Formats: sequence, structure tokens, C-alpha cells
Amino acid sequence: MRLVAEELACVRGGREVFAGLSFAVSGGEALLVTGRNGAGKSSLLRMIAGLVHTAAGRIALEGGEPDCPIGEQAHYLGHQDAMKPSLSVGENLAFWTAYFGGHAGTALDAVGLAPLADLPAAYLSAGQRRRLSIARLIAVKRPLWLLDEPTSALDRPAQERLAALMREHLDGGGLIVAAAHGPIGLERARELRIGTN
Repeated sequence: MRLVAEELACVRGGREVFAGLSFAVSGGEALLVTGRNGAGKSSLLRMIAGLVHTAAGRIALEGGEPDCPIGEQAHYLGHQDAMKPSLSVGENLAFWTAYFGGHAGTALDAVGLAPLADLPAAYLSAGQRRRLSIARLIAVKRPLWLLDEPTSALDRPAQERLAALMREHLDGGGLIVAAAHGPIGLERARELRIGTN
């Protein structure tokens, strides 16, 4: 499987954010997108996920499901942690697995939240909410992970746990495109810097 982007351009609010952006990521590879604030890192991830219109260029997931949009073959982990505060931690994960298909299995164990499965999500700290969002990556299998500042709000042990989960995903042939201002624990990730001017 291979994610290919050719001559991408992004326009937001009538302003060109970036143009002429091309890259490719193959199964087992991670691409770390870096750049200053406002350079378009988040917009690029949202564009790949199908949440932002592509002003020019093309994006393709070669070897993926041909009749399925890229966004349906990807997990997008953005700045907002998508969860229902009135549901428990376990119920939130069960909702996502029921909606997208998958199996909760040991996902809460993998992120260290199994002891909090019955706690309403409203009581979680920012780091715990982030870990619950990461549990969804494990419970619902998708080949492409789009991660926007994935270590945000995570303490050191949680960052190390996330790095191990990302390496496991890559070892299984998965792809990762992550936007970050600094290292995310993947030493072998290639870097794509955007907005250098």
C-alpha cells in the first residue's frame, strides 16, 4: 500500500496555505510533517482525510480499497478528542467499534485505561482523553493513521506507549502521517517540512 500526493495546493479563507506539495509514503513507513504554526500541517492531514477541499493536485491510496474514500481507510486523530462525556470510557470505545466495526478487546489495556472503563468520560484529564482517542486506533483497524500532534497532553509513559503502538502499526505494514513540532518517538520517520518561508 502506498499513499501518494502530487502537486497539492491548499487554500483556506481565500489565502493560499501551500502549493506544489508532493510526497509518497509506503506501507511500514511514517512521515513526520513539520513547519511553523499556520504552515498547513493540520490542513494537510485534514485534506488527506477528505475533511478539507484540495485546491489542486491529487491524493491516492494505491493498494487500498478502490471504491472506498481515503478517509474511510484512515484514522484521523485531531486536536479535538471525539467522545461523548456522558458515556463511560468503555461505552465510548464500544460506540466507535459498533459504528466503524472492530473489536475493543485489549485496546483500553494498551493505553492504560482499563481500570477506568466504567468512569464517565467527562471526568477524564486531557491526557486520559487523548489516550481514549488513541485506543480507537487500536480497536478499529485502519491502514492509514493521520495523527495531528499525537503526543499533545501525554506524559512521558503515555508518549512511550504511543510510540510502541505506532511502531507496531508500522511493523504490520500500516502507514502513518503525523504533524508535530518535535519528535514523536519514531526514529525512522522521514520528515516533510512545509511552509519554510
